[in-house]
Amino acid sequence: MDIIYVRGQASAAAVTAALADAPSYSAVRALLRILEQKGHLRHQQEGPRYVFLPVVSRDRARSSALRSLVRTFFDGSPAQAAAALIDQAELSDEDFDRLAAVIDKARKEGR
Repeated sequence: MDIIYVRGQASAAAVTAALADAPSYSAVRALLRILEQKGHLRHQQEGPRYVFLPVVSRDRARSSALRSLVRTFFDGSPAQAAAALIDQAELSDEDFDRLAAVIDKARKEGR
C-alpha cells in the first residue's frame, strides 16, 4: 500500500520492483487482488496490465490499521500500545513535549 500511496498508482511489476527483498511477482499480484477485494484498492486496465490505485485515503487506512494492531496485540488498550511505543523509542525532549501536549489536549476535550 505504501508504494501505491507514494506513487499514486502502480502495477504489480512496479510494486515488486520497489520492494526490497520482494516476494515473487505472483505473490505480489495475489496480495494486490486481496487488497482490492477488501476495498482498499481498485484497478484500471492499461493495455495488458492492471494498474492499482488506492480507494481509501492514507489517513483512513492508517487509522484502521492502528485500531486493528491495538486490538490484536494490546488487548484493545491504546494506553498499552502507547506505553510500548514509548518504551521502544528513543524520544527527544521535543517528542516528549509533543506527546504531553497531545495528552493535555485530549484531557481537555474529554477523551
